[in-house]
Amino acid sequence: MNSATSQRIFVWPIRVYYEDTDAGGVVYHSRYLHFLERARTECLRELGFEQDILARQEQVLFAVRRMEIDFLKSAHFNAHLTVNSRILQLRRVSLTFDQDIILTADKTRLLHAQVQIACIDTIQHRPCPIPTSLLQKIHHEF
Repeated sequence: MNSATSQRIFVWPIRVYYEDTDAGGVVYHSRYLHFLERARTECLRELGFEQDILARQEQVLFAVRRMEIDFLKSAHFNAHLTVNSRILQLRRVSLTFDQDIILTADKTRLLHAQVQIACIDTIQHRPCPIPTSLLQKIHHEF
């Protein structure tokens, strides 16, 4: 199963805290991964799927399989950011997200990423099909 590029964008606001930055107030590069992860988690939550419930009831987890990131500009302490996420590709066992982190104030693009997440079973941690209910909801919403 392979879907065309989605036009729907999920938007998630982020505020940069002191703990996200170095002594100069610049966001650590690894923190952007946290911001991207939160946005993907909230996107699934908005669709009605909690990851802990998926693990318990469907015996599936999602794990990052591949990530490509372009760091374009730095974010700084106390900045308001927006993470824009859309589903670029939907397959039977994986989702690929296209994500941007934007400086909310002036719409400056700080980071672009493509992130493939794989559905894996909770026991053997091997790839498995994305639950049908989630696939249907993604097709309907995106």
